Amino acid sequence: MKVIVCLGNVPDTTTKIKFVDDNKAFDTSGVQWIINPWDELSLTRAMELKEDSKNTVDTVTVITVGLKEAEPTIRKALAIGADDAIRIDADPKDAYYVAFQMAEVLKKEDFGFVFSGIESSDYNGAAVGGMLAEFLDLPSVSAVSSLQMDGSAFNLTRDIDGGREVISIQTPFVAIVQKGIAIEPRIPAMRGIMMARKKPLNVVEPAEQEVLTGFTSFELPKSKPPCRMIDPENVKELVDLLQNEANVL
Repeated sequence: MKVIVCLGNVPDTTTKIKFVDDNKAFDTSGVQWIINPWDELSLTRAMELKEDSKNTVDTVTVITVGLKEAEPTIRKALAIGADDAIRIDADPKDAYYVAFQMAEVLKKEDFGFVFSGIESSDYNGAAVGGMLAEFLDLPSVSAVSSLQMDGSAFNLTRDIDGGREVISIQTPFVAIVQKGIAIEPRIPAMRGIMMARKKPLNVVEPAEQEVLTGFTSFELPKSKPPCRMIDPENVKELVDLLQNEANVL
């Protein structure tokens, strides 16, 4: 069985965000790119399933929509253990476009199920997984925090208000995962890094599809005010500031 892992190429979470073109575009200069954290956990879980002899998973393929600059991130996924990769050569401008492009490729693939991170750490749209399932005409389960194989079926655990629920589902399906699907993301070993250079990275042309949304402008959050020191004996002033300035009381 082949498992597909959707991969997002996102800025490192410690990146200092800047904008250009009168705050209409994200400044990519000097940005360190990484695998989207939810996708990295998905990949880790896929590798665990492949390595468990009780399961039928034998191939893990990662897929992403991105330009050539995304290839170092893809190679990292291959170094972690993915068997091959598909890069759709297009700028991932919006969630609909990304889901459509992935679906057009996956319609030609024979796979058991798809892992999609619940959201990306840059735009937090939380839309690609659900759209992808619709394009593929497959059932999807959202907010999956655990996936276990039970014979020919899979048991998916979802965290819900007040508890958890377990859903049994047959392949093929799309699992939209959140934290908990794996404990810690895997770190590529030197052997994996060397092997990744020889693994297939297939570049395909995008299908014809209009981008439906665009960004009009970005705005950075307001700078935090400087720290104010209050005399520990002056409780009245502290309470007044917390109540009338910080609005936390």
